[in-house]
Amino acid sequence: MSVLIDALSWILIVGGGVFVVIGAAGVVRFPDFWSRLHAASVADSAGMILLVLGMCLQAGWTLVTVKLLIIGAFLFITGPTATHAVANAALATGMRPKEGEGLTADKTDAELRAKAGKAPNA
Repeated sequence: MSVLIDALSWILIVGGGVFVVIGAAGVVRFPDFWSRLHAASVADSAGMILLVLGMCLQAGWTLVTVKLLIIGAFLFITGPTATHAVANAALATGMRPKEGEGLTADKTDAELRAKAGKAPNA
């Protein structure tokens, strides 16, 4: 049973490390602020969860596991909150995400539907 727990914990730890590295690569490779912010927040949250679970399995049922779960809960709450605060600050300063072709902020839903040839209430 110990070998199974060790193997599962290392799979979780390596998987979490892979998520964190992929998130870091996304921050470097993506072209704009918004996609970089998304890559960092999603990959770091997933990586953190896997890393904490893997370390909990390594620690066993001890006080260390309780501390790791408290740290994980803190990171699980503060990570998305910080990402939201950064995105909100960027929007407040006038930084807007790029819009797709045919989508502009000044067009109403009815104008967009008319352009697409759809009925107004479809």
